[in-house]
Order: sequence, then structure tokens, then C-alpha cells
Amino acid sequence: MALSKALFFFLVNISFLLTFSYAADPLVSYNFEVSYITASPLGVPQQVIAINGEFPGPVINVTTNNNVAVNVRNKLDESLLIHWSGIQQRRSSWQDGVLGTNCPIPSKWNWTYNFQVKDQIGSFFYFPSLHFQRAAGGFGGFIVNNREIIPIPFDTPDGDIVILIGDWYTRNHSALRKDLDAGKDLGMPDGVLINGKGPYRYNDTLVPDGIDHEKIEVHPGKTYRIRVHNVGVSTSLNFRIQSHNLLLAESEGSYTVQQNYTSLDIHVGQSYSFLLSTDQNASTDYYIVASARFVNESRWQRVTGVGILHYTNSKGNAVGPLPPAPDDQYDKTYSMNQARSIRWNVSASGARPNPQGSFRYGSINVTEIYVLKNKPLEKIGGKRRATLSGLSFVNPSTPIRLADQFKVKEVYKLNFPTKPLTGPSRAETSVINGTYRGFMEIILQNNDTKMHTYHMSGYAFFVVGMDYGDWSENSRGTYNKWDGIARSTTQVYPGAWTAILVSLDNVGVWNIRTENLDSWYLGQETYIRVVNPEATNKTELPMPDNALFCGALQKMQKPQHISSAAPPIKGNRLKLLFFTWLMFTCGLVPIFLH
Repeated sequence: MALSKALFFFLVNISFLLTFSYAADPLVSYNFEVSYITASPLGVPQQVIAINGEFPGPVINVTTNNNVAVNVRNKLDESLLIHWSGIQQRRSSWQDGVLGTNCPIPSKWNWTYNFQVKDQIGSFFYFPSLHFQRAAGGFGGFIVNNREIIPIPFDTPDGDIVILIGDWYTRNHSALRKDLDAGKDLGMPDGVLINGKGPYRYNDTLVPDGIDHEKIEVHPGKTYRIRVHNVGVSTSLNFRIQSHNLLLAESEGSYTVQQNYTSLDIHVGQSYSFLLSTDQNASTDYYIVASARFVNESRWQRVTGVGILHYTNSKGNAVGPLPPAPDDQYDKTYSMNQARSIRWNVSASGARPNPQGSFRYGSINVTEIYVLKNKPLEKIGGKRRATLSGLSFVNPSTPIRLADQFKVKEVYKLNFPTKPLTGPSRAETSVINGTYRGFMEIILQNNDTKMHTYHMSGYAFFVVGMDYGDWSENSRGTYNKWDGIARSTTQVYPGAWTAILVSLDNVGVWNIRTENLDSWYLGQETYIRVVNPEATNKTELPMPDNALFCGALQKMQKPQHISSAAPPIKGNRLKLLFFTWLMFTCGLVPIFLH
């Protein structure tokens, strides 16, 4: 009788579990083996960083609210962190993959990222965030699809294509890093890659023979969604496809007002998705071009990425000169006006069924204001450094979030200035103290002579204004308070400012930085610390069980070797473990053992 009763409750629990399994958000898992391979994207053999032997790495393809597990095996000869650019990591900066929140994954070690793409859609990418490694590869696309019940604001495309563009050096990342440490400039890049490949030989003089180029095959009379990411070191690129319009549809998680562009400037770290109609004559193939912007065109002509768009019924190779970039060498406003034209589609649903514009950010009272000003590199303590508001960030040996968790003192200072310092610049670990549920206005003032893009982890912010000159209180009169695009990375033109608004509703420690790798490496970053005064797991997830320890907490780290690492638990193994837990909870295991 006792056994029958126990079995009855066991079956009830199984029924509940099955219901729970189907009702819960699905788990999607990936295994990443990060290693060096030899490749010759510009015709010169060099060491690049591959994932699962691929350069670029595989595309992560998930759906809104999926739980994502990425098991990373570090086969490099140095430590590693993977950063999920634009993925907001709601309630969990523990998984963000930057030094301020995570200890690095040591060489020959294994670590699993676990996070949820909560209430998010769009086009993003991932990359290694340490040691200048992004200059050697290790990057790949990251797609978050709408759930089936949430419509997209355009007809379902006939295909989805990821394109990674970026400037490239034939010197490996460790050599580039040494140059920066020695106070040298990196100089001109050696080329621009499209999906890890060099330029098509459109010009026999500029492009040597034997270079592999990217070829994207499409069917005539179709519409494709093309997701383009600038994953380079520091060069803004103009993207275009010969004889085709690019209908802009989305940028870093926000659907845009749909507008046609013949070309679009895509700055370092930015992502866009376009709808491409294959409606042209198939007498030839067509050039895909990514060329440098805001540079001396004659010197940079060889630094141009060229691929091929190939119709399945094409009758010949691409012909003619490359489609030209915008001719605005003496017109500084062309690119900025193009950026201003990118607007939020406030009538479209995002990850949820309500219109995106219901946020009404323009009517929220600003509670905190920070002016973050950059300027050309300068010497601090005898070393060439990059600064933000007169401070050059020094990464602590103990990550900020970990120091908070274990109350380790004197790791950082909560004294980042609201306005740029007027005295000498200094190097220190200074952090912005953000107010939970505050609404922060950040003015990014670029007093450098080169273009910068700025990224903020954990958030999508509203780009409300940009202009040349110095920002002032009167500049607010030009703000777009209705449909400014919400994104995670924005450009700031040389000698200009960009203003963003951000709602600090995501608890954690979040990186804000320039995406230009050289300036980022030299200290142009800080963190925004957002703490809920009420201790609760509802606003921030607990520290993960597999957290790594370093710095002052190094003694807490248990040894590990890559050969002993287990793959992430998923599918039936996860259900089996849950069944086992249920049996122990219900006291059924002792019965079965009898």
C-alpha cells in the first residue's frame, strides 16, 4: 500500500515535471573550442583565433527568452573572456565577459556561460575581450529571433545572411599589443576582411593573386535579411552592394523606420540588418564593398574589403569600377545626417507584444548627468594612455562585481566625476555610482581627431542627439525625444558630441567604453555600478556556482584542467537530474532501493 501511494505521488510529480519542461523557456547550448589556427586572409600566413576550427566563429542562433549555455574551452596560450556585445544579460553581469565583472578563463581551462536572452530580439555579435584578441579573430554573429507569436514588421525573408566586416592587420594581436605598450601607433591596417576573407581581385594592381574572397549566393526574385557587423579594430567602414538598395530594418535589437540606403557608414562595434531584394539583372555578379571612412582615400585605397554577390543564374563576373563611397571629404555633416536619419519604429512590437514606442523616454525625468570627454592619447606616469574625462581606467586584479560579493575593500573607487577633470589626468580604477531605477543622461564628447564609437554593456540606450562642437545645456533643445533609436553602440564624430539616455533598471556592474580597440586597451573605459538597496534575487541573479576566482580571492579557486571539463547539461540529462532530485525530495529513492 505504501509503495502504491509513493508511486502515485511519483507519477504526479512526473506529470508536473513534464508540464514544467514544456512550459519553461527552452535551453539552447553551444560548445566553443577556442584555439589558434594558421590562415592567410590577406595572402600572408598568420596566427588567427578560431572557434571550433572556424574563422570567423559559428553563428549563435536563438529565440527571445531562450536560456543559452555556451561551454568555452580555452586552448589559447593566454587567458580568455568572451563578451556578448549587445546581449543585455538581464540581472546577470556575472556572464558579461569583461574584466570588471569576470575573472578570465585561464589557458587550458573550461568555463560555461549561462544566460537568458530575456525580452530581446535582433542582430548582435560576440568576441574575445582580453589582450587585444579581437584583432586576431574569435568573433561571430549572434541572432535573437522573435518568438512565433510576435510578428516582425516586414514579410518573412527568404534567407538570413551574416556579414562580418572589419579592418585587419597581418601582424598578430600580441605584436599589436606590444606596439601599444611601447607607445607606438598601430599605423594603417593592411586590409579589410569580409567574413574573414580578403578582397576579390577587382584590381590586379591593388589586390595580389591567390587571395580567397567571400562569395554570397542568392536566388533571383527573393528578399534576404543581411546582418552586418563591424568587428574591426578602429576603422569606420562604408558598406554597399553594387546596384542594390539596402532597406534598413533593425539595429542592435530595435526595429527601425524602414528606409533605403545606397550605402551606410557602420562604425566599429555597430550592427545593422537590411532587407536586400535580389531584383537586378543577372547578367553579372555584383560587388559587395566595405571601405574606410574619414581617411585620406588615396592612401587607403588598398584597404578595401570586396566580396561578391552571386545570383544563381548569373552569367558572368562582376564588372566595372567599385560602387563609390559618399563623396563628402569636405562635408562633415553628410555622415552625421545619415546617422540622424535612423529612427526607431515606434509602431512595431519588439520582443513583447506592446509597441516599442510605449516606453516614452522623452517624458522621463533625468536623475543623473555625466559628461564623458575623451581627447588624444597622453602620457600618464611615463606611459602613453587613453582617458575618459581625465581618467585612464586601470583594471583591478579582483573584478568589481566579485569584490562587492565578498566585500573586498580598496579594489575600486566610486568617485568617477560627473564632469571632466580640470587638473592633470590620472590612472585609477574609478567607477560611476549609478542609482537603481534612475534615468541617466550621458554626453559623450569627442575631442580627439578620430572617430570613436561607445558601447554600454547590459543596456540599450536611446540616442537622442549629436552635433559638432562642444555640448552645452542649450544642446538639449535639439534632442529627439520621441523616436531616437535604442541601441548599445553609438558613434561620436571627431570634434563632436552624442547624447544618450539610459534607464538604469538592470542591476550589476556594466562596462562603458570606446570600441576602438587601441584606445580601449589603453584605458578609455569605466563601469557603471547599479545596486538594488534591497537584497533580492528578483533584480539580480545569484553568483553562478561555477564562478572563477582571481586577485584577492585567488585562494578560493579550485584547480581545473581542460581534459576534466564536462559539457553543459542539456536535454534528457537535465530532465534525468531533475527526476532524481524529485525522487530524493519525495523520499522515493529509499523505497526503490528496498
